[in-house]
Amino acid sequence: MDERTPQQIKEEICEIGRRIYMNGFVAANDGNISVKVGENEYYCTPTGVSKGFMTPDMIIRVDGDGNKIEGNLNPSSEIKMHLRVYRERPDVNAVVHAHPPIATAFAVCNIPLDEYIMPEAVLFLGTVPVCAYGTPSTDEVPESLLPYIENHDSFLLQNHGALTVGNTLMRAYFNMESVEFYAKVAKYAKELGGGREFTDEEMAKLAEIRKGFNVAGRHPGFNRKK
Repeated sequence: MDERTPQQIKEEICEIGRRIYMNGFVAANDGNISVKVGENEYYCTPTGVSKGFMTPDMIIRVDGDGNKIEGNLNPSSEIKMHLRVYRERPDVNAVVHAHPPIATAFAVCNIPLDEYIMPEAVLFLGTVPVCAYGTPSTDEVPESLLPYIENHDSFLLQNHGALTVGNTLMRAYFNMESVEFYAKVAKYAKELGGGREFTDEEMAKLAEIRKGFNVAGRHPGFNRKK
């Protein structure tokens, strides 16, 4: 649970909103962010506001059912997706949803990020699965996460975008950055004829390195597609 003051948490949410906007991970009013602040309370971004231009007074506080407790604006219509993550994953304290262009292109084409071509992606992301398409703002999207939520911290939402989670908001945001960077390299590698994937021996070495990092969160392991 976040032990900072409400103002500090709200300021960080606004900062992460600016980052995803300035990095081109969202356009206009797209995207949403939330942080767990109590056993049944969460701060989340408002609907209809650009994430690049939020101020702390715009942040909403909701309960575990999405009911507004505090705030002048209304919570994001995607809050159902965030709340489902928190229910399924008690270790998660923050969720970021955005539309990073290249990762979203993979989601639109129903292509998971599952090639082991970068040490950093193997160590910190593992496979990024594609969750089945669901109509935005409905229960279909939260339901689409269920086959993967227990073993992953990053997800592609088919024809929609990406979702990342973390034990802190910064970790959830860094996962989003990593997903887009991984997608960009994977795209370029495909255009150049296909990247070289790590051998089983190389993967085993990376697995040992990961153990020493004590990385927070879940990881899907190193199962081969073949």
